[in-house]
Amino acid sequence: MTDFLTFLNTAELHTLTKIPDVTRTVAGNIIAARPFDFVEDCAKVRGVGKNLLGRMQSFFEMELNDSRNSALIRVEEDAPPALIEKSQPAQESVEDQPSFLSSLGRAFVNFLRALLRLIVILLVIGGIGAALYYGLPFLNEKLIVPVEQNSAQIDQLASEVEALQTQLTETNGRVEALEKSIEAHTASLTKLDEIQAALETKILSAQDETLLELKHEVMMTRALDMLGRARLYLAQSNFGLAREDVQSAHDLLVELQIETDDEVLKQVISRLNLALNNLPAFPVVASGDLEIAWQILISGEAPMPPTATFTPTPAALETSTPTPLPPPTIEVTATP
Repeated sequence: MTDFLTFLNTAELHTLTKIPDVTRTVAGNIIAARPFDFVEDCAKVRGVGKNLLGRMQSFFEMELNDSRNSALIRVEEDAPPALIEKSQPAQESVEDQPSFLSSLGRAFVNFLRALLRLIVILLVIGGIGAALYYGLPFLNEKLIVPVEQNSAQIDQLASEVEALQTQLTETNGRVEALEKSIEAHTASLTKLDEIQAALETKILSAQDETLLELKHEVMMTRALDMLGRARLYLAQSNFGLAREDVQSAHDLLVELQIETDDEVLKQVISRLNLALNNLPAFPVVASGDLEIAWQILISGEAPMPPTATFTPTPAALETSTPTPLPPPTIEVTATP
């Protein structure tokens, strides 16, 4: 008991707070009320009481026993090595030998861990395989196939564009050829107009049959040039200018038919009337009548059967470019 009283009078704050239910406030009250003459005097401190004092004494006794046990351990540690060596194998044999159940439990736990790892690995591999199995066809359908189709379409469009460019070049060449032919016909008609005007002047001053026949040839050549230029205008889809040339050729041939009373010219004039009626509403039909009139003028007779009507296609109109006739070389000699 004297040792406990000494503990109460000398214990520090952190030592007192180790005792269960002893707070820092209670420990401070105990330290402030020291020294105690008797153990019972500590029970009078505020917050202590008899029950807490009993727990304090039990704590002191436990601490005292622990200190004694530690002293015994020190004595054993200081014992001779032979005794230690004799006691250690027994303890090690007891401590180191695991029980069968614990070994079985550890083996089972290790087995479960290995099985879990194997399952996780199989799941990962299966997920990768499923992703490849279902993902590759999806990518092929949604990405690769459209790209290939677009590439094929682009190549096809490039080929079509190249073909169109070739056709455009050819068409430009045909248009240039048509324009040159039209210019040649226009120049020829200008010269023929001048020649015809000169011939008419000579015919009025001197009634010469030779000059009259030459005038008729010039009028026929002018009509052919006008019809040839009209055919070129039809090939260019320039129906207004084509109708003007057909009308001019018609009027010229009517004048020539009156002077010569040629039956072939009547057939040509009839075909030109049909062409004028179909222009510009029905250019394809008009081009057929114009072609027949042209053939009659070139051959000098109506084609067989006379009622047949040739209807050329637009491609035929483009490819059949009439060659302009060169203007006749006429020498006008004044008759005295």
